Amino acid sequence: MLSLRLSLALDEGELALPEDGTIAVFAPLPGTDLSALPKDRVEVISRHFPVHSSFQSLGYATKVKADGPYAMVIACLPRAKAEARAIIAEALERTTGLVVIDGQKTDGIESMLKELKKRGSVGNVIVKAHGKLFTLAHAECADWVAKSSEIARENGAPFQTAPGVFSADGIDPGSEALIKALPHPLSGHVIDLGAGWGYLSDALLTHPKIKALHLVEADHAALTAARANITDPRARFHWADALHFATDTPVDHVITNPPFHTGRSADPGLGQAFIQAAARLLKPRGHLWLVANRHLPYERTLEDAFREVRTLAQTPSYKITLAEQPRSTRKG
Repeated sequence: MLSLRLSLALDEGELALPEDGTIAVFAPLPGTDLSALPKDRVEVISRHFPVHSSFQSLGYATKVKADGPYAMVIACLPRAKAEARAIIAEALERTTGLVVIDGQKTDGIESMLKELKKRGSVGNVIVKAHGKLFTLAHAECADWVAKSSEIARENGAPFQTAPGVFSADGIDPGSEALIKALPHPLSGHVIDLGAGWGYLSDALLTHPKIKALHLVEADHAALTAARANITDPRARFHWADALHFATDTPVDHVITNPPFHTGRSADPGLGQAFIQAAARLLKPRGHLWLVANRHLPYERTLEDAFREVRTLAQTPSYKITLAEQPRSTRKG
């Protein structure tokens, strides 16, 4: 954990905070303890909406993108290697002082440390709580700067993606299976819950009877890519936590390929929470269209949340489910 390694480094004199200036913390997880830092000088940088909500509620300044210059940057390594490299390149560019890099072994901190030793000047390494923290004075990482990538599209310009977003290098097979399994064109008002860079929404907007389609996505970089990929005026873009998103009125359909990982750990509860959120967003006779890995335990949650549940299609890896008539009622 960052808090344990950071406190140890400060207590043992392995790290000293700058006397003045802003200290930026890049990509911390919600709930990360930053109490070892002076709150009035800390700026949390994250593209993920739940992180902003978490730290804003604690009184921290937050931003989606770094501007700097910062007196120090503390970079927390994410799971995705391309995103981790982009964060480090950004940190080096935005600070006039040290970059402090922290991460768990399961998130690739050891391989990152080895690579940075070849590229720059690495300071003492703090090892604790199944992770490492070290300082980086300078390094040649210009080739790690974040760049958008492209995925071929059958009709039109290629899809744009970004480092670290879900399915950044190709169309997700589960999402593709879900689109193929839809038995008829949808109509009315629709929510793409966890829309990513917009593949599902792009396919849905070929349905002429859809009146409005809300893309709900917590990753700002993914939503930015979706805005570039989708120009249909029926699309509405929401940078929001899917689990707490709300509309003025309930909708006819929710379509989703929900995440089921928190970091590197499988977390089926996340997908189950998406199902419950979908039930809350739908009209009394609304429909949830869901794709999920076949091994995930969603059946009980679906049956608890909806009156009718049936399997539309299966592949060796995925199950496509239609759930109708949510049991929950909207509040307020």
